[in-house]
Amino acid sequence: MIEGITMSARVDAADRLIDADPEFATLNERAGGALGRPPANPQIAAMVRLSRRLQIPLARAVTIADMDVDLDCWVRVAPGEGETRLTISPMRERAAWRPVQPVMAVPPPAGADWTWDVDAGLRLQRLASEAAQRHGIDMAMALGQPLTRLFTLESDPHGALPLLEAVASVDDFADQPAVLTTSGDRVILAGHVRRDRGGAFAGFAGATFLCGAKPSASGAANAGMDGAFNHRLDRILRAPLGRIVANADSINAGIEGPIDPQYADYAADIASAGRHLMGLIDDLADIEAIERADFTAEAGTVDLADVVRRAAGLLAVRAADAGVTIDRAGLDQPQHVRGEFRRILQIMVNLIGNAVRYSPRDATIWLRLQRDGDHVFAIVADQGKGIAVEDHERVFAKFERVDTSEPGGSGLGLYIARRLARVMGGDLTVDSAPCEGARFVLSLPAV
Repeated sequence: MIEGITMSARVDAADRLIDADPEFATLNERAGGALGRPPANPQIAAMVRLSRRLQIPLARAVTIADMDVDLDCWVRVAPGEGETRLTISPMRERAAWRPVQPVMAVPPPAGADWTWDVDAGLRLQRLASEAAQRHGIDMAMALGQPLTRLFTLESDPHGALPLLEAVASVDDFADQPAVLTTSGDRVILAGHVRRDRGGAFAGFAGATFLCGAKPSASGAANAGMDGAFNHRLDRILRAPLGRIVANADSINAGIEGPIDPQYADYAADIASAGRHLMGLIDDLADIEAIERADFTAEAGTVDLADVVRRAAGLLAVRAADAGVTIDRAGLDQPQHVRGEFRRILQIMVNLIGNAVRYSPRDATIWLRLQRDGDHVFAIVADQGKGIAVEDHERVFAKFERVDTSEPGGSGLGLYIARRLARVMGGDLTVDSAPCEGARFVLSLPAV
């Protein structure tokens, strides 16, 4: 199966396939289906029944088993007069599920102040109890949660995240800068890769090395307050929401056994709402940091072209699902600016994500870079419905959205993005008019 090919089919009022294009017909036949019978994939068949019964369009992520591969697809179902139309957009092809293999034991790097283990999903499986007590970590809340709840990862001098690169290459890592979220202590992380008996990635045996660097005296009290506030958020909101999302995903996937398809769809909606709330919590934590009087961003040399390419790559699947093209022409030449890699990437992901969200199907988003004098400009232009001149400043205000009737975020993304841009010596502006799309321009000091 080739990724990127959109397949289609039609189902009659009795939920039986009337016709299908050759790709889907072949896929369906290999799964034991045929014309005149319901779709062979149980999740697709359930979506068809639910859409027809409720007379509403549905869209869900569905995994289709095809011989020795699993095909992750985005399936849209649209009910009509006497028939239901299916559109299946393959997103990723991967090796079929295989039984879990035992994980090979690996010792953590030597000389660490304290150690931990994470599984293949980077979820904390073990943590030194004495370290948890010393640093105010709630063991019951931490175990099973992503490692990034315990550590805020920072980019190295080259703008990379060694831990994530090690995941991609299935290798050991060292010299990963991070901040312990409960105390604000700066640390260095390292880890030996763990593999299962089949050689697949199974996590890390990790180590934490304390740097000893503390915030300045004026910022120490604020940092302590922020750490305590964020820790309370973790305990009160993040951890319960994480469990809600994980349980809803498990119900939707039928891990504990088959359930009524309608309840599986409800579970998917619950998981989606939970992720939206967790994104809001992250935004609020960002606001708490950037509104401090002593907030600063690291002043390093960053290739803005590389950051824009990475941000576009992170949103490529979402754009494909929305039927939107991201035009990245002219991003091959380096454009060096002064700023913090992680914060610039955060801004660009927000701008491109907004452009995807508000662009109509079959639209194009243009990403361009320009240098003018002592600044470099990153431009994100879309073909959405545009923004009235009188709303240009309002879109950057806290909790403001131009059209609250449209699905979207919390109204904090652009506020945070502009604050970050200005902290790094740049700015974020918009040029737009109704029915003419929007053009957001990030400027940063050139190097």
